[in-house]
Amino acid sequence: MPDLDTRLHLEMLRSYKEQNTFVYRVRRAVREVVSPTRFYGHQWGDPEISGPHVYMRDKYVVPYVKPDHVALEIGPGGGRWTKYLLGFRKLYVVDYHAELLQELRGRFNQPNMQFIVNNGTDFPGVPEKSVDYVISVACFVHLEPHLIAAYLRSIAGILKPEGNVFLTYSDKTKVGAQMNSSFTDNTPARMNEMVKHAGFRIVEEDLTILWNSGVVRFTR
Repeated sequence: MPDLDTRLHLEMLRSYKEQNTFVYRVRRAVREVVSPTRFYGHQWGDPEISGPHVYMRDKYVVPYVKPDHVALEIGPGGGRWTKYLLGFRKLYVVDYHAELLQELRGRFNQPNMQFIVNNGTDFPGVPEKSVDYVISVACFVHLEPHLIAAYLRSIAGILKPEGNVFLTYSDKTKVGAQMNSSFTDNTPARMNEMVKHAGFRIVEEDLTILWNSGVVRFTR
């Protein structure tokens, strides 16, 4: 029988097909898995101790946290990356499921945070050209390319000129992604094309640090 982490992961992957059941099961499973010192998502890499995630934290996250800037996180999960973003002047956390944001609010409920339930790929209430930094880790790996393209168009609308976006995405050229049926059909070439088509300029990418995903940072 799969262990609890595996069962939790499988439950999450059914989200778009069984939304009502998804919400109940995830909330129950999160309470079972997550302790006060452990975040949901750590089973796929803890940014405090997992080499690749420590690297991503120090290279793509921490240097961009500034007290006069505004950030937005897509798909925060249990908050394993959110905890590094609390130093922004304002932090939007965005998810399709209100119940998941409610769980996150139970851990983080800072005055500078705004919790947003979106309609799939939009950012309700976020002013145009108002965000300095956008991050999404381990969320876009499960999104179909047409949804990623829609998200990129939405990001283009709220990102300030010279703002930064840090994303991970499914890389089906890698065995790790090929072995995971929940990872969508994406590649670095396809991701590059979508990013550029949305009007962004790729600043840097890493195609080796993760065994199943690509990493990209881009700007306008």
